[in-house]
Amino acid sequence: MTRDKEGPPEGPAAPQSLGVMFDCCNVYRRVFKRADGTAYEGRCPKCGRAVCLVVGPGGSGSRVWRAT
Repeated sequence: MTRDKEGPPEGPAAPQSLGVMFDCCNVYRRVFKRADGTAYEGRCPKCGRAVCLVVGPGGSGSRVWRAT
């Protein structure tokens, strides 16, 4: 695994899921990377609200996000 000074881990050990706290229903859920590797997608397990976190250059080292 390699890490840029400003980006997330890369390579085979890069995270395949991220945690999301859905404020709409106050629940935590893991969302998973799409097969093409361009984004993480998931839905709130209670109300079905969708979230999409796009993978881009520079990225972020955060593993947990809040959907407001």
